[in-house]
Amino acid sequence: MASVTRHGPKLRSRKHGAAIPLDELDKRLLNLMQGSFPITERPYQHVANEAGISEQRVIARVQELIDERIIRQVTPIFDTRALGYSSMLVAAKVDPENPWRAANVINEHPGVSHNYLRDHEFNIWFTIATEPDSPLGLDGTLEVLAREAGAQSVRQLPTLRLFKIRMDLEMEGSTQDLAKAVEVLPPAETERQPYDEFDIQVIRATQGDMPVVSEPYAPAALTLGVTQDRLLAHLEQMQERRLLRRVAAILFHRRAGFSANGMGVWKVPDKRIMELGPRMAAFRGISHCYQRPTYQDWPYSVFTMAHGRSKEECDAVLDSIAADTGITDRATLYSSTEFKKIRLLYFTEDFRAWERQHAGV
Repeated sequence: MASVTRHGPKLRSRKHGAAIPLDELDKRLLNLMQGSFPITERPYQHVANEAGISEQRVIARVQELIDERIIRQVTPIFDTRALGYSSMLVAAKVDPENPWRAANVINEHPGVSHNYLRDHEFNIWFTIATEPDSPLGLDGTLEVLAREAGAQSVRQLPTLRLFKIRMDLEMEGSTQDLAKAVEVLPPAETERQPYDEFDIQVIRATQGDMPVVSEPYAPAALTLGVTQDRLLAHLEQMQERRLLRRVAAILFHRRAGFSANGMGVWKVPDKRIMELGPRMAAFRGISHCYQRPTYQDWPYSVFTMAHGRSKEECDAVLDSIAADTGITDRATLYSSTEFKKIRLLYFTEDFRAWERQHAGV
């Protein structure tokens, strides 16, 4: 069955990437759009009530922030693992003189959502996902990508434990706020959850850019041939079943002022990972925290992604983690180029088309 999506993912342009000034209302609005956009008939009214302005003004300003490339999109965020997609972080060692050639090959895969050049011998780092019923599978896909990209070496870094995944930039806070621990949560479950054909139809109808209108869920309900109330109730059920993480605004980091992201990797003793992983994840400036496998030439077991308005701010977040946990054996890999950053589109024909083209599957 052919997929139906309203809008495809956006690739980041290399131009117009500099941060632009934001006033206090913009910062407040961006915080609310990232963390308080509800599954209700009129979510912008809720945001307006929290911000103390009119719904019309919120809608107008959000559209302006999209046009100005500060908000990337407002979209449902579905859970890749709960949907049964196989995914992992991959580090590849490619020709340092021409990393763009390898990056372009890797970027062609529809399951590659993030791809960065980082300051390390393993210089390309990307995340990839394959469909639940992929004939080629994740290992087979990586073999093809490594060969076509000319990678000298590849390290597979799947998630062993997920301590945190929430990309939510703190627009109003200071460096001290980012470097402060908040709520410590237990590791998240990463197992596939059951879903049916209607769940798939809902995902196809709602994924991608939501319209910036008073009732943004209404067009998807019309596409599905159901009432808006039924769609909203079903999305809430999908959230309870962990298929849907949340609905939120995704920002262009650099345009929003967060020009640095540092991947802090930590050599944590095995017996302390379950203790310290949640503590590292609790810091406000950390968006992602995972336990990943180690190798003889890669001893780091816990990965923390820090976001800041500067390299120094990222370092401050990671230094606070070191002070809190007593773990000082770490490396920090900063990205120098963003090759690709999108939200995955699920249950499309793009995955099969790539496998037919590149592997004859």
